[in-house]
Amino acid sequence: MNSPANITDPLVLFMPSGKRGRFPVGTPVLDAARQLGVYVESVCGGRATCGRCQIEVQEGNFAKHKIVSSNDHISPKGPKEERYERVRGLPDGRRLSCSATIQGDLVIDVPQDTVINAQVVRKAATDRVIERNAAVQLCYVEVEEPDMHKPLGDLDRLKAALEKDWGWKELLVAPHLIPQIQKILRTKLPDQPEVSPGKWGVTAVVHRDMDSSRPFIIGLYPGLKNEAYGIACDIGSTTIAMHLVSLLSGRIAASSGTSNPQIRFGEDLMSRVSYVMMNPDGREAMTKAVREAVNTLIGKVCDEGGVDRHDIFDCVFVANPIMHHLFLGIDPTELGQAPFALAVSGALQYWAHELDIDVSRGARLYTLPCIAGHVGADAAGATLSEGPYRQDKMMLLVDVGTNAEIVLGNKDRVVAASSPTGPAFEGAEISSGQRAAPGAIERVRIDPETLEPRYHVIGTEQWSDEPGFDEASWKTGVTGICGSAIIEVVAEMYLSGIISEDGVIDGSLAAKSPRIIPNGRTFSYLLREGRQGEPRITVTQNDVRAIQLAKAALYAGVKLLMEKQGAETVDAIRFAGAFGSFIDPKYAMVLGLIPDCDLAEVKAVGNAAGTGALMALLNRDHRREIEREVGRIEKIETALEPHFQQLFIDAMALPNKVDPFPKLSEQVKLPPRRATSETEADAAAPRRRSREERAARRTRD
Repeated sequence: MNSPANITDPLVLFMPSGKRGRFPVGTPVLDAARQLGVYVESVCGGRATCGRCQIEVQEGNFAKHKIVSSNDHISPKGPKEERYERVRGLPDGRRLSCSATIQGDLVIDVPQDTVINAQVVRKAATDRVIERNAAVQLCYVEVEEPDMHKPLGDLDRLKAALEKDWGWKELLVAPHLIPQIQKILRTKLPDQPEVSPGKWGVTAVVHRDMDSSRPFIIGLYPGLKNEAYGIACDIGSTTIAMHLVSLLSGRIAASSGTSNPQIRFGEDLMSRVSYVMMNPDGREAMTKAVREAVNTLIGKVCDEGGVDRHDIFDCVFVANPIMHHLFLGIDPTELGQAPFALAVSGALQYWAHELDIDVSRGARLYTLPCIAGHVGADAAGATLSEGPYRQDKMMLLVDVGTNAEIVLGNKDRVVAASSPTGPAFEGAEISSGQRAAPGAIERVRIDPETLEPRYHVIGTEQWSDEPGFDEASWKTGVTGICGSAIIEVVAEMYLSGIISEDGVIDGSLAAKSPRIIPNGRTFSYLLREGRQGEPRITVTQNDVRAIQLAKAALYAGVKLLMEKQGAETVDAIRFAGAFGSFIDPKYAMVLGLIPDCDLAEVKAVGNAAGTGALMALLNRDHRREIEREVGRIEKIETALEPHFQQLFIDAMALPNKVDPFPKLSEQVKLPPRRATSETEADAAAPRRRSREERAARRTRD
């Protein structure tokens, strides 16, 4: 406000933000919102032509807020608002906040779904309401036509208009625009707002989050332009996920994903680094492949959302360190060997076209910072999304993948590490393992008395013991076990007594069940006898061992961070990533993948890295927030910690050799620990320790 509020001035409450303040009678609602920091979009600069600033008045007695709100407390529609309603239409109850003025106490609702002249939103990636403060702003201005008595250049008169109407000072201009400015200013389009005599109407796209503190004009359009979009993209080693978002309304127009084509160069990250090292053009080939995939995915979300890809003006990317480097065209070789040095760890900004991204010529591209050599910008995005540094409680954030990224902390201190779990959780190195796809077993239950299994297959509604399963599963077949089922089947084998806490399949149970079958010197569990043309699906002793090695690596990394924090327990656990969304928390804990915790506080948060990218796209303050917090996170390198080996050995047991799981025991009946004779124990212990120590050293190295 220009003057201090008087206690007799009307009280205005904005919802859903809850911000309130007193304003003199006659104050435009848009001005009141801006003074309180409530985000209400406006492109036209208060001319009542863009329709972006719609609001609704809530009527009634709001006793909690001591406000009686009424439509009588807002000014009637004026000529500008009536013209907009006549030409473009206004939904019932909506007003334009740039024209409506405050006449009395009001409760104002700022609709979260205001999308004018746009396609209906197809998908919502998250239910989270993200306060908007996008780096991109559309600014409609009327620029004075040239005058021989005022020999000022067209660009300078454009800048003067933007400063007068929008307050932009010292504007820079994207170089590609300068040759086009005169043509754009003189272009007249049909069905545009009326322009004052002797002036040209144009919309400038202003970007205000660049390396320079000065704002940039990155686009210029004749007449009123009413749409601007951005993309938030997570480049994973297996999958690339993308959201297409309106920067004006915050709504997600489309979300989609595609396989990362770099898989053809190597299944896991280290094999891709090896490919770069062994092939002179390896880096260039992988960089080209991932950028082409990103461009194809942009086309896909734009088609789905009904959006022109050249209306995309801002891009935010997250990725693990190796994907981050390859996308940016940086050789990742140093990340493949100690000390795992990043070429650059901080946040970066580019012109999108510099990375061959096919969007608006003036679009900008921002990458979140990386935390450490194997804890990347994706972990930073997940950290921004879940905010352990905003919590009083001790929160564990885990992204399970070939290389697990672990963040643990609260508002006092946050630590992070990576742990090389290997590809077992994704189905690799498992005899019947496969990626999640139709036909893959995704859920498993084993009867502890009969040892008979039942399972659920992706693409089939029924469980295997339900009527109609055989007919329904013919469509996809039953082809293997995906990651979520691998965790469940090993945990169920433990709960039913098929394997001991040390992960050994009990061959003596072959007398009880034909499901226990000999396999050389060990035994396997028969999950499904294949039908004609289908594979026989078993869980072998080597499969169990691969899962033990993977889960031990992850748990040891978590335990190491807990020791660094001085924490005996964790209060909350969040599984991030696509795989984490399908992990059953109970079975993850039975397996010993994660530490003991109240199961109600163990939750999957989906693609938290993508949500973090979305937050950074829609609010540039989140970019500064995560840049600041990444600088405070302490990085722990597991390979340099001598205690990691012992933690790994203890974690090989189910759920753990030394750590109790009292909260899990309240929910699940864990098998009693099997007693072995002293002779057996003495004979087995040296062999087991030797084998596990070698595995721990391989994991650390």
